[in-house]
Amino acid sequence: MGAPSPNPAPTALSLKGMVLQNKVKGKQWRKRRAALEGSRRFRSDGVSRRVRTLRRLVPNTQSMGLDGLFTETAGYIMRLQMRVEVMKAMVDVLSTSD
Repeated sequence: MGAPSPNPAPTALSLKGMVLQNKVKGKQWRKRRAALEGSRRFRSDGVSRRVRTLRRLVPNTQSMGLDGLFTETAGYIMRLQMRVEVMKAMVDVLSTSD
């Protein structure tokens, strides 16, 4: 009989602990990498959130693709600017008639 081996065979309990420990390390590593490099997943989440917000702000864009959304948004901004100019003109006309 020889001396006991330096690395005894792992038990089911120790394997479970190693798996859980590796999962925790993996989560910490992903968070650290995302903080340092900026993960694509986090960037895409930010872009997706902004696209959803834009769809809520611009009317009738729920079923459009991104190209149509951006085109419609540009047109909507131009229409809003025109409305502001018309309102400014109305204020000027109504304020000078007194």
